[in-house]
Amino acid sequence: MADPPHPGSAREVARLFLRLGLTAFGGPAAHMALMYDQVVRRRPWLTDAEFADLLGASNLIPGPTSTELALHVGYRRAGWPGFLAAAMAWILPAVVVSLALGVVYVTAGSIPESAVILASVAPIVVAIVAHAAVLLGRSIVNGWVAVAIALAATVSSLAGVTEIAILGAGAIVGLTTVGGLRRGHRSPVEALATPAAIELPAALAGAVAAGAASVGGVFLAFLKIGALLFGSGYVLVAFLRSDLVLGAGWITERQLLDAVAVGQVTPGPVSSTATFVGYLVAGVPGAVAATLGIFLPGALFVAASIPILPRLANSPIARAALDGVNAAALGLLVAVTAGLARGALVDGVSIGLAAVAAILLLVWRVAPGWLVLGAAAIGVVRALAG
Repeated sequence: MADPPHPGSAREVARLFLRLGLTAFGGPAAHMALMYDQVVRRRPWLTDAEFADLLGASNLIPGPTSTELALHVGYRRAGWPGFLAAAMAWILPAVVVSLALGVVYVTAGSIPESAVILASVAPIVVAIVAHAAVLLGRSIVNGWVAVAIALAATVSSLAGVTEIAILGAGAIVGLTTVGGLRRGHRSPVEALATPAAIELPAALAGAVAAGAASVGGVFLAFLKIGALLFGSGYVLVAFLRSDLVLGAGWITERQLLDAVAVGQVTPGPVSSTATFVGYLVAGVPGAVAATLGIFLPGALFVAASIPILPRLANSPIARAALDGVNAAALGLLVAVTAGLARGALVDGVSIGLAAVAAILLLVWRVAPGWLVLGAAAIGVVRALAG
């Protein structure tokens, strides 16, 4: 397709996404709503239909969806300079904040009272991840096939099957529901369900499992995750737990929970959690490597998808493959919630905190960041009282 007109400048794209990168709290759904408000309602950059097309295209490729949407908007407004401006302005604020929090976290880790504070935050994180699973389930469970895929993915994950195999199987089942494999049709995302599409992530996973905690290993670990991240930004937690906690042993279960909490109190993309984890594993070089690894695949997928957006958005086979992958991602999220709960809900206080957080999320829709900050405040009081 021919490139659409680009009526704006990279400078105005940078200004908008820098403001959003500094103020957008609440997770991917909130981020996309804020972008809609800014580029459709407040600025005549896109129509409702154009925004919906770009959102659909972002959902059809792996990677952090809100970041990919920002890149699409930047490109549509100001071409490739707008693409780069949106990427830098949207991602960098969250990365800088996450890195700063990583430095503080490593320093505070030597303070005994910090353990009490972080123990109060852990149950809240479990509730946040569980809530994300509920929201994802509401959006993608539209029939018995999706339910079956999600249940099979949950059981398989708990049994130790790799995420790559689970997501690949989900794509294959999704494709067979529309007969795409039987009829031999090809779609822009048909490669999602082919062995060739799984070979590179599988090779990266093997390199991570076999290697020590090095900067190169950190980059490969997050490059693999960025290339397979479907369904919700919170699916990142499933990969981190499987690859870095249970697999390589680079971080502990508690550090994973704390990393998710950091992602909630940081504006901008939730995937900046990777920066925090990279710092824990290999210092500042590790933080840079993790950041590049998690965001690079999505940026490349967006750039590659721009010429085929009409086919990508209108392909029923592409939609079916994505439905299968998303259902499998839901199963992964359920499995990781169960794993995190075993380590964090250890007494009546922690169970009570998680229950209260779940009610606040589901009934009053309190922003997750405020819950994390409130739990941290409770932890401070407990530490001072103890």
